[in-house]
Amino acid sequence: MYEHLVVFKFNTNVTPIKQQELLDQLLTFRDRIPGIFDISAGINVTEETENIKGYTLGLRVTFEDLASLRSYGPHPIHQEFVKSLDGILENVIVVDYPLV
Repeated sequence: MYEHLVVFKFNTNVTPIKQQELLDQLLTFRDRIPGIFDISAGINVTEETENIKGYTLGLRVTFEDLASLRSYGPHPIHQEFVKSLDGILENVIVVDYPLV
C-alpha cells in the first residue's frame, strides 16, 4: 500500500464554504477512483497556529498499490478536481510513500 498526503494553501479570497465544497468533492474519490483503499480529508483545525503557514485543507489517500497511485494522477475525476483549483490555489505540498 501507498500513502498520498496533500496539504492545500488557497488564495485569501477562498471562503470556508468553497473549502467545504472542495473537501466534499475529495471525499467522493473513494467510490469513484479505482485502487483507493481508504481516504480522509479535513479542514485544518490545529492549535499550532505558528505552523499553519496558510495551509488549510489536508488530504490522505491510501492506495492498494503503486500502480493505483500512479493511475490516480491522470484519472479524469482527479483531473477535474485539479482544474477546479485553477485561480484559487496558492500552493500545495504532496508526499507519497510506501507503507511499511
